[in-house]
Parts: sequence; structure tokens; C-alpha cells
Amino acid sequence: MMQSVGLGLVVSLVFSETLGLAAGGMVVPGYMALMIHDPWRIAGTIAVSLLTYYTIMLLSNYMFIYGRRRTVMIIIVGFLYGWLSRQFFIFGLPGGISLEFQAIGFIIPGLIANWMERQGIIQTLTTMIVAAIFVRLLLIIFSGGEVIA
Repeated sequence: MMQSVGLGLVVSLVFSETLGLAAGGMVVPGYMALMIHDPWRIAGTIAVSLLTYYTIMLLSNYMFIYGRRRTVMIIIVGFLYGWLSRQFFIFGLPGGISLEFQAIGFIIPGLIANWMERQGIIQTLTTMIVAAIFVRLLLIIFSGGEVIA
């Protein structure tokens, strides 16, 4: 995990400096790379991030949410929705298989939503996905072909 987050930081920095786009936060690509084998968790994280983004946009119509307060509000709302996803979106399927449509981490959805608000939804999601795949590829290369789950 430490290698994934470290590589994610480097890849995020390279993407930010060369493309001018953030991958949803500096640590997000590393965590996404670790969960790339579980697309339902990634989909759950994106869903929670979008819900967080739209909630903050709605709250902005009724409250003054700017600057540091906005960032903290996004992180708190993302934390809350991420926690709720862990409580209500784990489904048991026949054969003992579980479908986990829940967020990765507690802070990750808020970080992604924060960058969605700053640079746009499509730009954030595409940069995040490409960066996560790149980090996963680097992990496989550096581990000698061993897939780290």
C-alpha cells in the first residue's frame, strides 16, 4: 500500500505539472490503483463523490461556502456519504459472493468532489482513472509482474 500511495503522489505531481489537471487529489490515484481489481468499489467511490459534489452545489444556493470552509464542508459531506455507503450498500449474492458498492476510504470521495468542483467532473474523473491505471501498471512492473491486491 505504501508503494501505491507513493507512486500515486509522483504520478499526481507529474500529471498536474504536465497536463495542468489534478487526479482528484494527491493520494487518490494510489488508493484507486489498489482497488482497480474491484470496479464496484471504484464505482461506489465515484457515485459518493458525485453525490457530495451535487450536495455542496445545492447547499451553496442557501449558504456562504467559500475557500477553506468549502473544502472542509466537501470533506465532511464526502465522509458522511462514504460512511453511509459502508452501512447500506453491501449486498450478498447467491453463492456467498458479496457486492460492495461502497466508497474507498473516508476522505477520498471528498477529495475527488473538491477537484470536481475546481476543474470539472469529466476532467477530474478521466485524469483520476488514467493516473490510477498508470500507478497500477508501475506497481506491476516494479513488483516483477506480481499483481498486488
